[in-house]
Amino acid sequence: MKFGKSICILNVGGTKYAFPKDVIKDFPLSRVSRLHKCASEKEVLEVCDDYDRERNEFFFDRHSEAFCFIMLYVKYGKLRFVPQMCELSFYNEMIYWGLESSHLEFCCQRRLDNKMSDSYIHFSEEEVKLEEELKGENLMTRVVTEREESKWLERMRSTFEEPTSSVAAQILASVSVIFVLVSMVMLCVSTLPDWKTAENNSVEEHQYNPDSLEHPSGIIEAVCIGWFTAECIVRFIVSRDKCEFVKRPLNIIDLLAITPYYISISMTMLTGENSQLQRAGVTLRVLRMMRIFWVIKLARHFLGLQTLGLTLSRCYREMVMLLLFICVPMAIFSALAQLLEHGLDLESPNEDYASIPAACWWVIISMTTVGYGDMYPITVPGRVLGGLCVVSGIVLLALPITFIYHSFVQCYHELKFRSARCTRSLSAEFLD
Repeated sequence: MKFGKSICILNVGGTKYAFPKDVIKDFPLSRVSRLHKCASEKEVLEVCDDYDRERNEFFFDRHSEAFCFIMLYVKYGKLRFVPQMCELSFYNEMIYWGLESSHLEFCCQRRLDNKMSDSYIHFSEEEVKLEEELKGENLMTRVVTEREESKWLERMRSTFEEPTSSVAAQILASVSVIFVLVSMVMLCVSTLPDWKTAENNSVEEHQYNPDSLEHPSGIIEAVCIGWFTAECIVRFIVSRDKCEFVKRPLNIIDLLAITPYYISISMTMLTGENSQLQRAGVTLRVLRMMRIFWVIKLARHFLGLQTLGLTLSRCYREMVMLLLFICVPMAIFSALAQLLEHGLDLESPNEDYASIPAACWWVIISMTTVGYGDMYPITVPGRVLGGLCVVSGIVLLALPITFIYHSFVQCYHELKFRSARCTRSLSAEFLD
C-alpha cells in the first residue's frame, strides 16, 4: 500500500507510536509488517481496527501497557510479563502481535507453563486465526450450536473434576469422601486380632470368604468398589482427552485401587473354597492391602494434598538434588564407618558395621537426625565421624528443602486462589 505520508502512526489503546514507512516493512512484529503488504484500505482494516488516511494513523484496540512491554522487546530483545497482569492475557497479546512463548525470558516461560498447566488453557496462533475466521455469520451459528450440545458435557466434567464448581459437585465430593472413609475403616478393622481370629476360624470351617457378598463386610466393600468404579467410568466418558485422562497420576491411582478387588474376586472364583485358596492367600492379602491407595483419592477434595502433589511435580529437580545430597555422603560415611569400626583388625570389632551396606543404614538415620539407637559407634574415631555425619546431614538436607518450601508456599497460594474463585462462582450460582 502506498502510504500518504512518510510517517506511520500506530495508535494502540490510545498510546501513539510514530515510525518511518520503511521501518514498517521489516518490523519485527508480523501484524505491523503486514500493513506494508496491504493493497487497499479494506485489507488494512483486516489487520487493524481503524485507519485515518489523513493522518496516516492505524488504530489497534489492544492493551496499551502490554504493547509497551512488547516494544521494549523490539528495542532491547528481552520480553517479560507486565506486572499485575494475567500471564494468559499477556500471552494472548503476544500472539496477536505475532510473538510466541519462546520469545519470553526463561523465568517468564516457566510462569506461563505453570499457569497454562493449572488452568488447562492453551492458546496458539492457529486458535487466534480461527477466532478471526469465525466472524462469519454461518460459522458463528455453527459454533453456538456446538457449544450448546457440549454444554452438558462441560457441566458433567466440572461436577466430577472440580468439587467446588457447583452445589451438585460438592454433594458428589462429600459422598465420595464418605465412601473413601468407610472403605479405609473396613480395611483397618480387618487387620484387628479379633477380626483375624474370626476370619481364620471361618476359613477352617470353609464358610468364610473375605470378599463374599454374603458377609456384611463383603457387601460394604462391594458397594464402595461399585461407587468408585462408576465414578471412574463417568469421568472417563466426559473427559476431553481420553489418553490424557489415563496418564494422569490420580486416575492411575484410582485404577490401582479398584483393580485388586476384581482380581481377588476372580482368583477366589477360580480357586474355590478349598486347599487351593490357601496357596492364593498371600496374593489375595497383598491385593487387598493395595486398596490403601483409596486414601489418595482424598487429594481430589482437599487443598493440602493437592498442594503436596503440585509441589512434588514442580520440584522434581530439587527432589533429585535432595536424593543426590543423601546418596553421596552416605557412600563416603558408610565406607569410613565400616573401616573405623570393623575393618582395622580391632580387638573387639563392632559387628553392626560388618559391611558397608549395613553401615549405610546408620548413615541415613544419623544424617536425618532420627537416631534409633540400634547401631552406634564405639571407637573414638567412629564417634567423631558420627558427629560429622550428623552435622553434614543437617546442612546438606536444609539446602534443597528451602527451595521446596518456597515452591510449596507458591503452590498453596495458587490453589487457594483458584478455590476462592470457584467458591465465589458457587455463591453466585446459589443466589441465582
